[in-house]
Amino acid sequence: MSVKVSKLENSQVELTITVDKETFEETVNKVYVKTAKKIALPGFRKGKAPRKFIEKYYGEGIFYDDAIDEICPKEYEKAITDKKLDVVDRPQLEIVEIGKDKDFVFKATVTVKPEVTLGDYKGVAIEKVEYPVTDEDVDKEVEAAREKNASLETVEGRAVKEGDTVVLDFEGFVDGTAFEGGKGENYTLDIGSGQFIPGFEEQLVGVKPEKEVEVKVTFPEDYHAEELKGKDAVFKCTVHEIKEKVLPALDDEFVKDVSEFDTLDEYKKDIREKLEKSAEVREKSETDNKVVEAVVANATVEIPSCMIDQKIDQRIQDMSYQMQSQGLSMEQYMQFTGMTMDQLREQIKEEAEKQVRSSLVLEKVAKVEKIKALKKDLEAEYAKMAEQYNMEVSKVKEIMAPQEEALKADLAIRKAVDFLVENAEIK
Repeated sequence: MSVKVSKLENSQVELTITVDKETFEETVNKVYVKTAKKIALPGFRKGKAPRKFIEKYYGEGIFYDDAIDEICPKEYEKAITDKKLDVVDRPQLEIVEIGKDKDFVFKATVTVKPEVTLGDYKGVAIEKVEYPVTDEDVDKEVEAAREKNASLETVEGRAVKEGDTVVLDFEGFVDGTAFEGGKGENYTLDIGSGQFIPGFEEQLVGVKPEKEVEVKVTFPEDYHAEELKGKDAVFKCTVHEIKEKVLPALDDEFVKDVSEFDTLDEYKKDIREKLEKSAEVREKSETDNKVVEAVVANATVEIPSCMIDQKIDQRIQDMSYQMQSQGLSMEQYMQFTGMTMDQLREQIKEEAEKQVRSSLVLEKVAKVEKIKALKKDLEAEYAKMAEQYNMEVSKVKEIMAPQEEALKADLAIRKAVDFLVENAEIK
């Protein structure tokens, strides 16, 4: 086999692959041996006709299609391996020459990873990302815990206030006629939750128990019930019970109830440590992103459309799996959002292109700086995955074996990001 490589536009290359006539003839003969038993020819028992007679009767090229199907993928794979081409899409094949006592020649046009021209990538300047944890942040977390553990207590002798929980009866009317689904008895409603139609809950503020009131509202134009869209309605309401939220006292007893600590000071210290750890993760993530964005902005690369399409396909597949875990299909999601698949793909496109561009630039940085995933990096990743999924490391290695090269490439990119951050100028 011989291969000639010609560069085309838009990151495409054309391979002209020549397979010597002996190899092609051997492949054609294999196809004949495999398929002759199915062929019936006048004067011969089924499957017993010699190859020459079959070719004379049906034409010289009777076995060529199957021979091409067998030889092209194998020789194409050899060609891209020998020429060290980083292919990113399926090839388009074209037969150039085929025939008896001739070399078999075909062309494969394929898209490869584009060339990346790096700009300045060491010493890029970014502003320092900081999320300092304050006493106010800690207090907010404590208050959230108090809210979560609050109790509802019935109050008497006053009207409904914002934030109360009420138990009420209601019945809705449009043009003086009660409508389906507009009635409730002993219904529990949090005032200010936005659970009911806009304007409904606000009109219950100031209402006293056991006094019937009329609440006037207008159904939104996008209301789910077609017959109620945009209609004015009157709800006759009677509040039977008013409950208010009572927060637990902020003391050591409260701390013992909601945590593993004995004192409020210990509890607050633990909250601060957790917030600081979370802030560190956020700071690192945003710092990494800023540095990578600056390096990518300095680089030049023309991205083939097929790479963007593949990234979009991957994102949609990930969305589909996520939907399935929530009991939804992609079809249902599309109905709920009112989008078509083309609109969804267009919505994803910009972010997909950004991800592809970043990956290509980081791969180039890793290549230029000779950054690779070492054995210890791989072992550390396997140990991390084993802990995450509660599995034996040996089992993780077994499962990940087919994806090991892809994992190495991913780890190299992560190391490239760390390299860029270490060499950045963070002001």
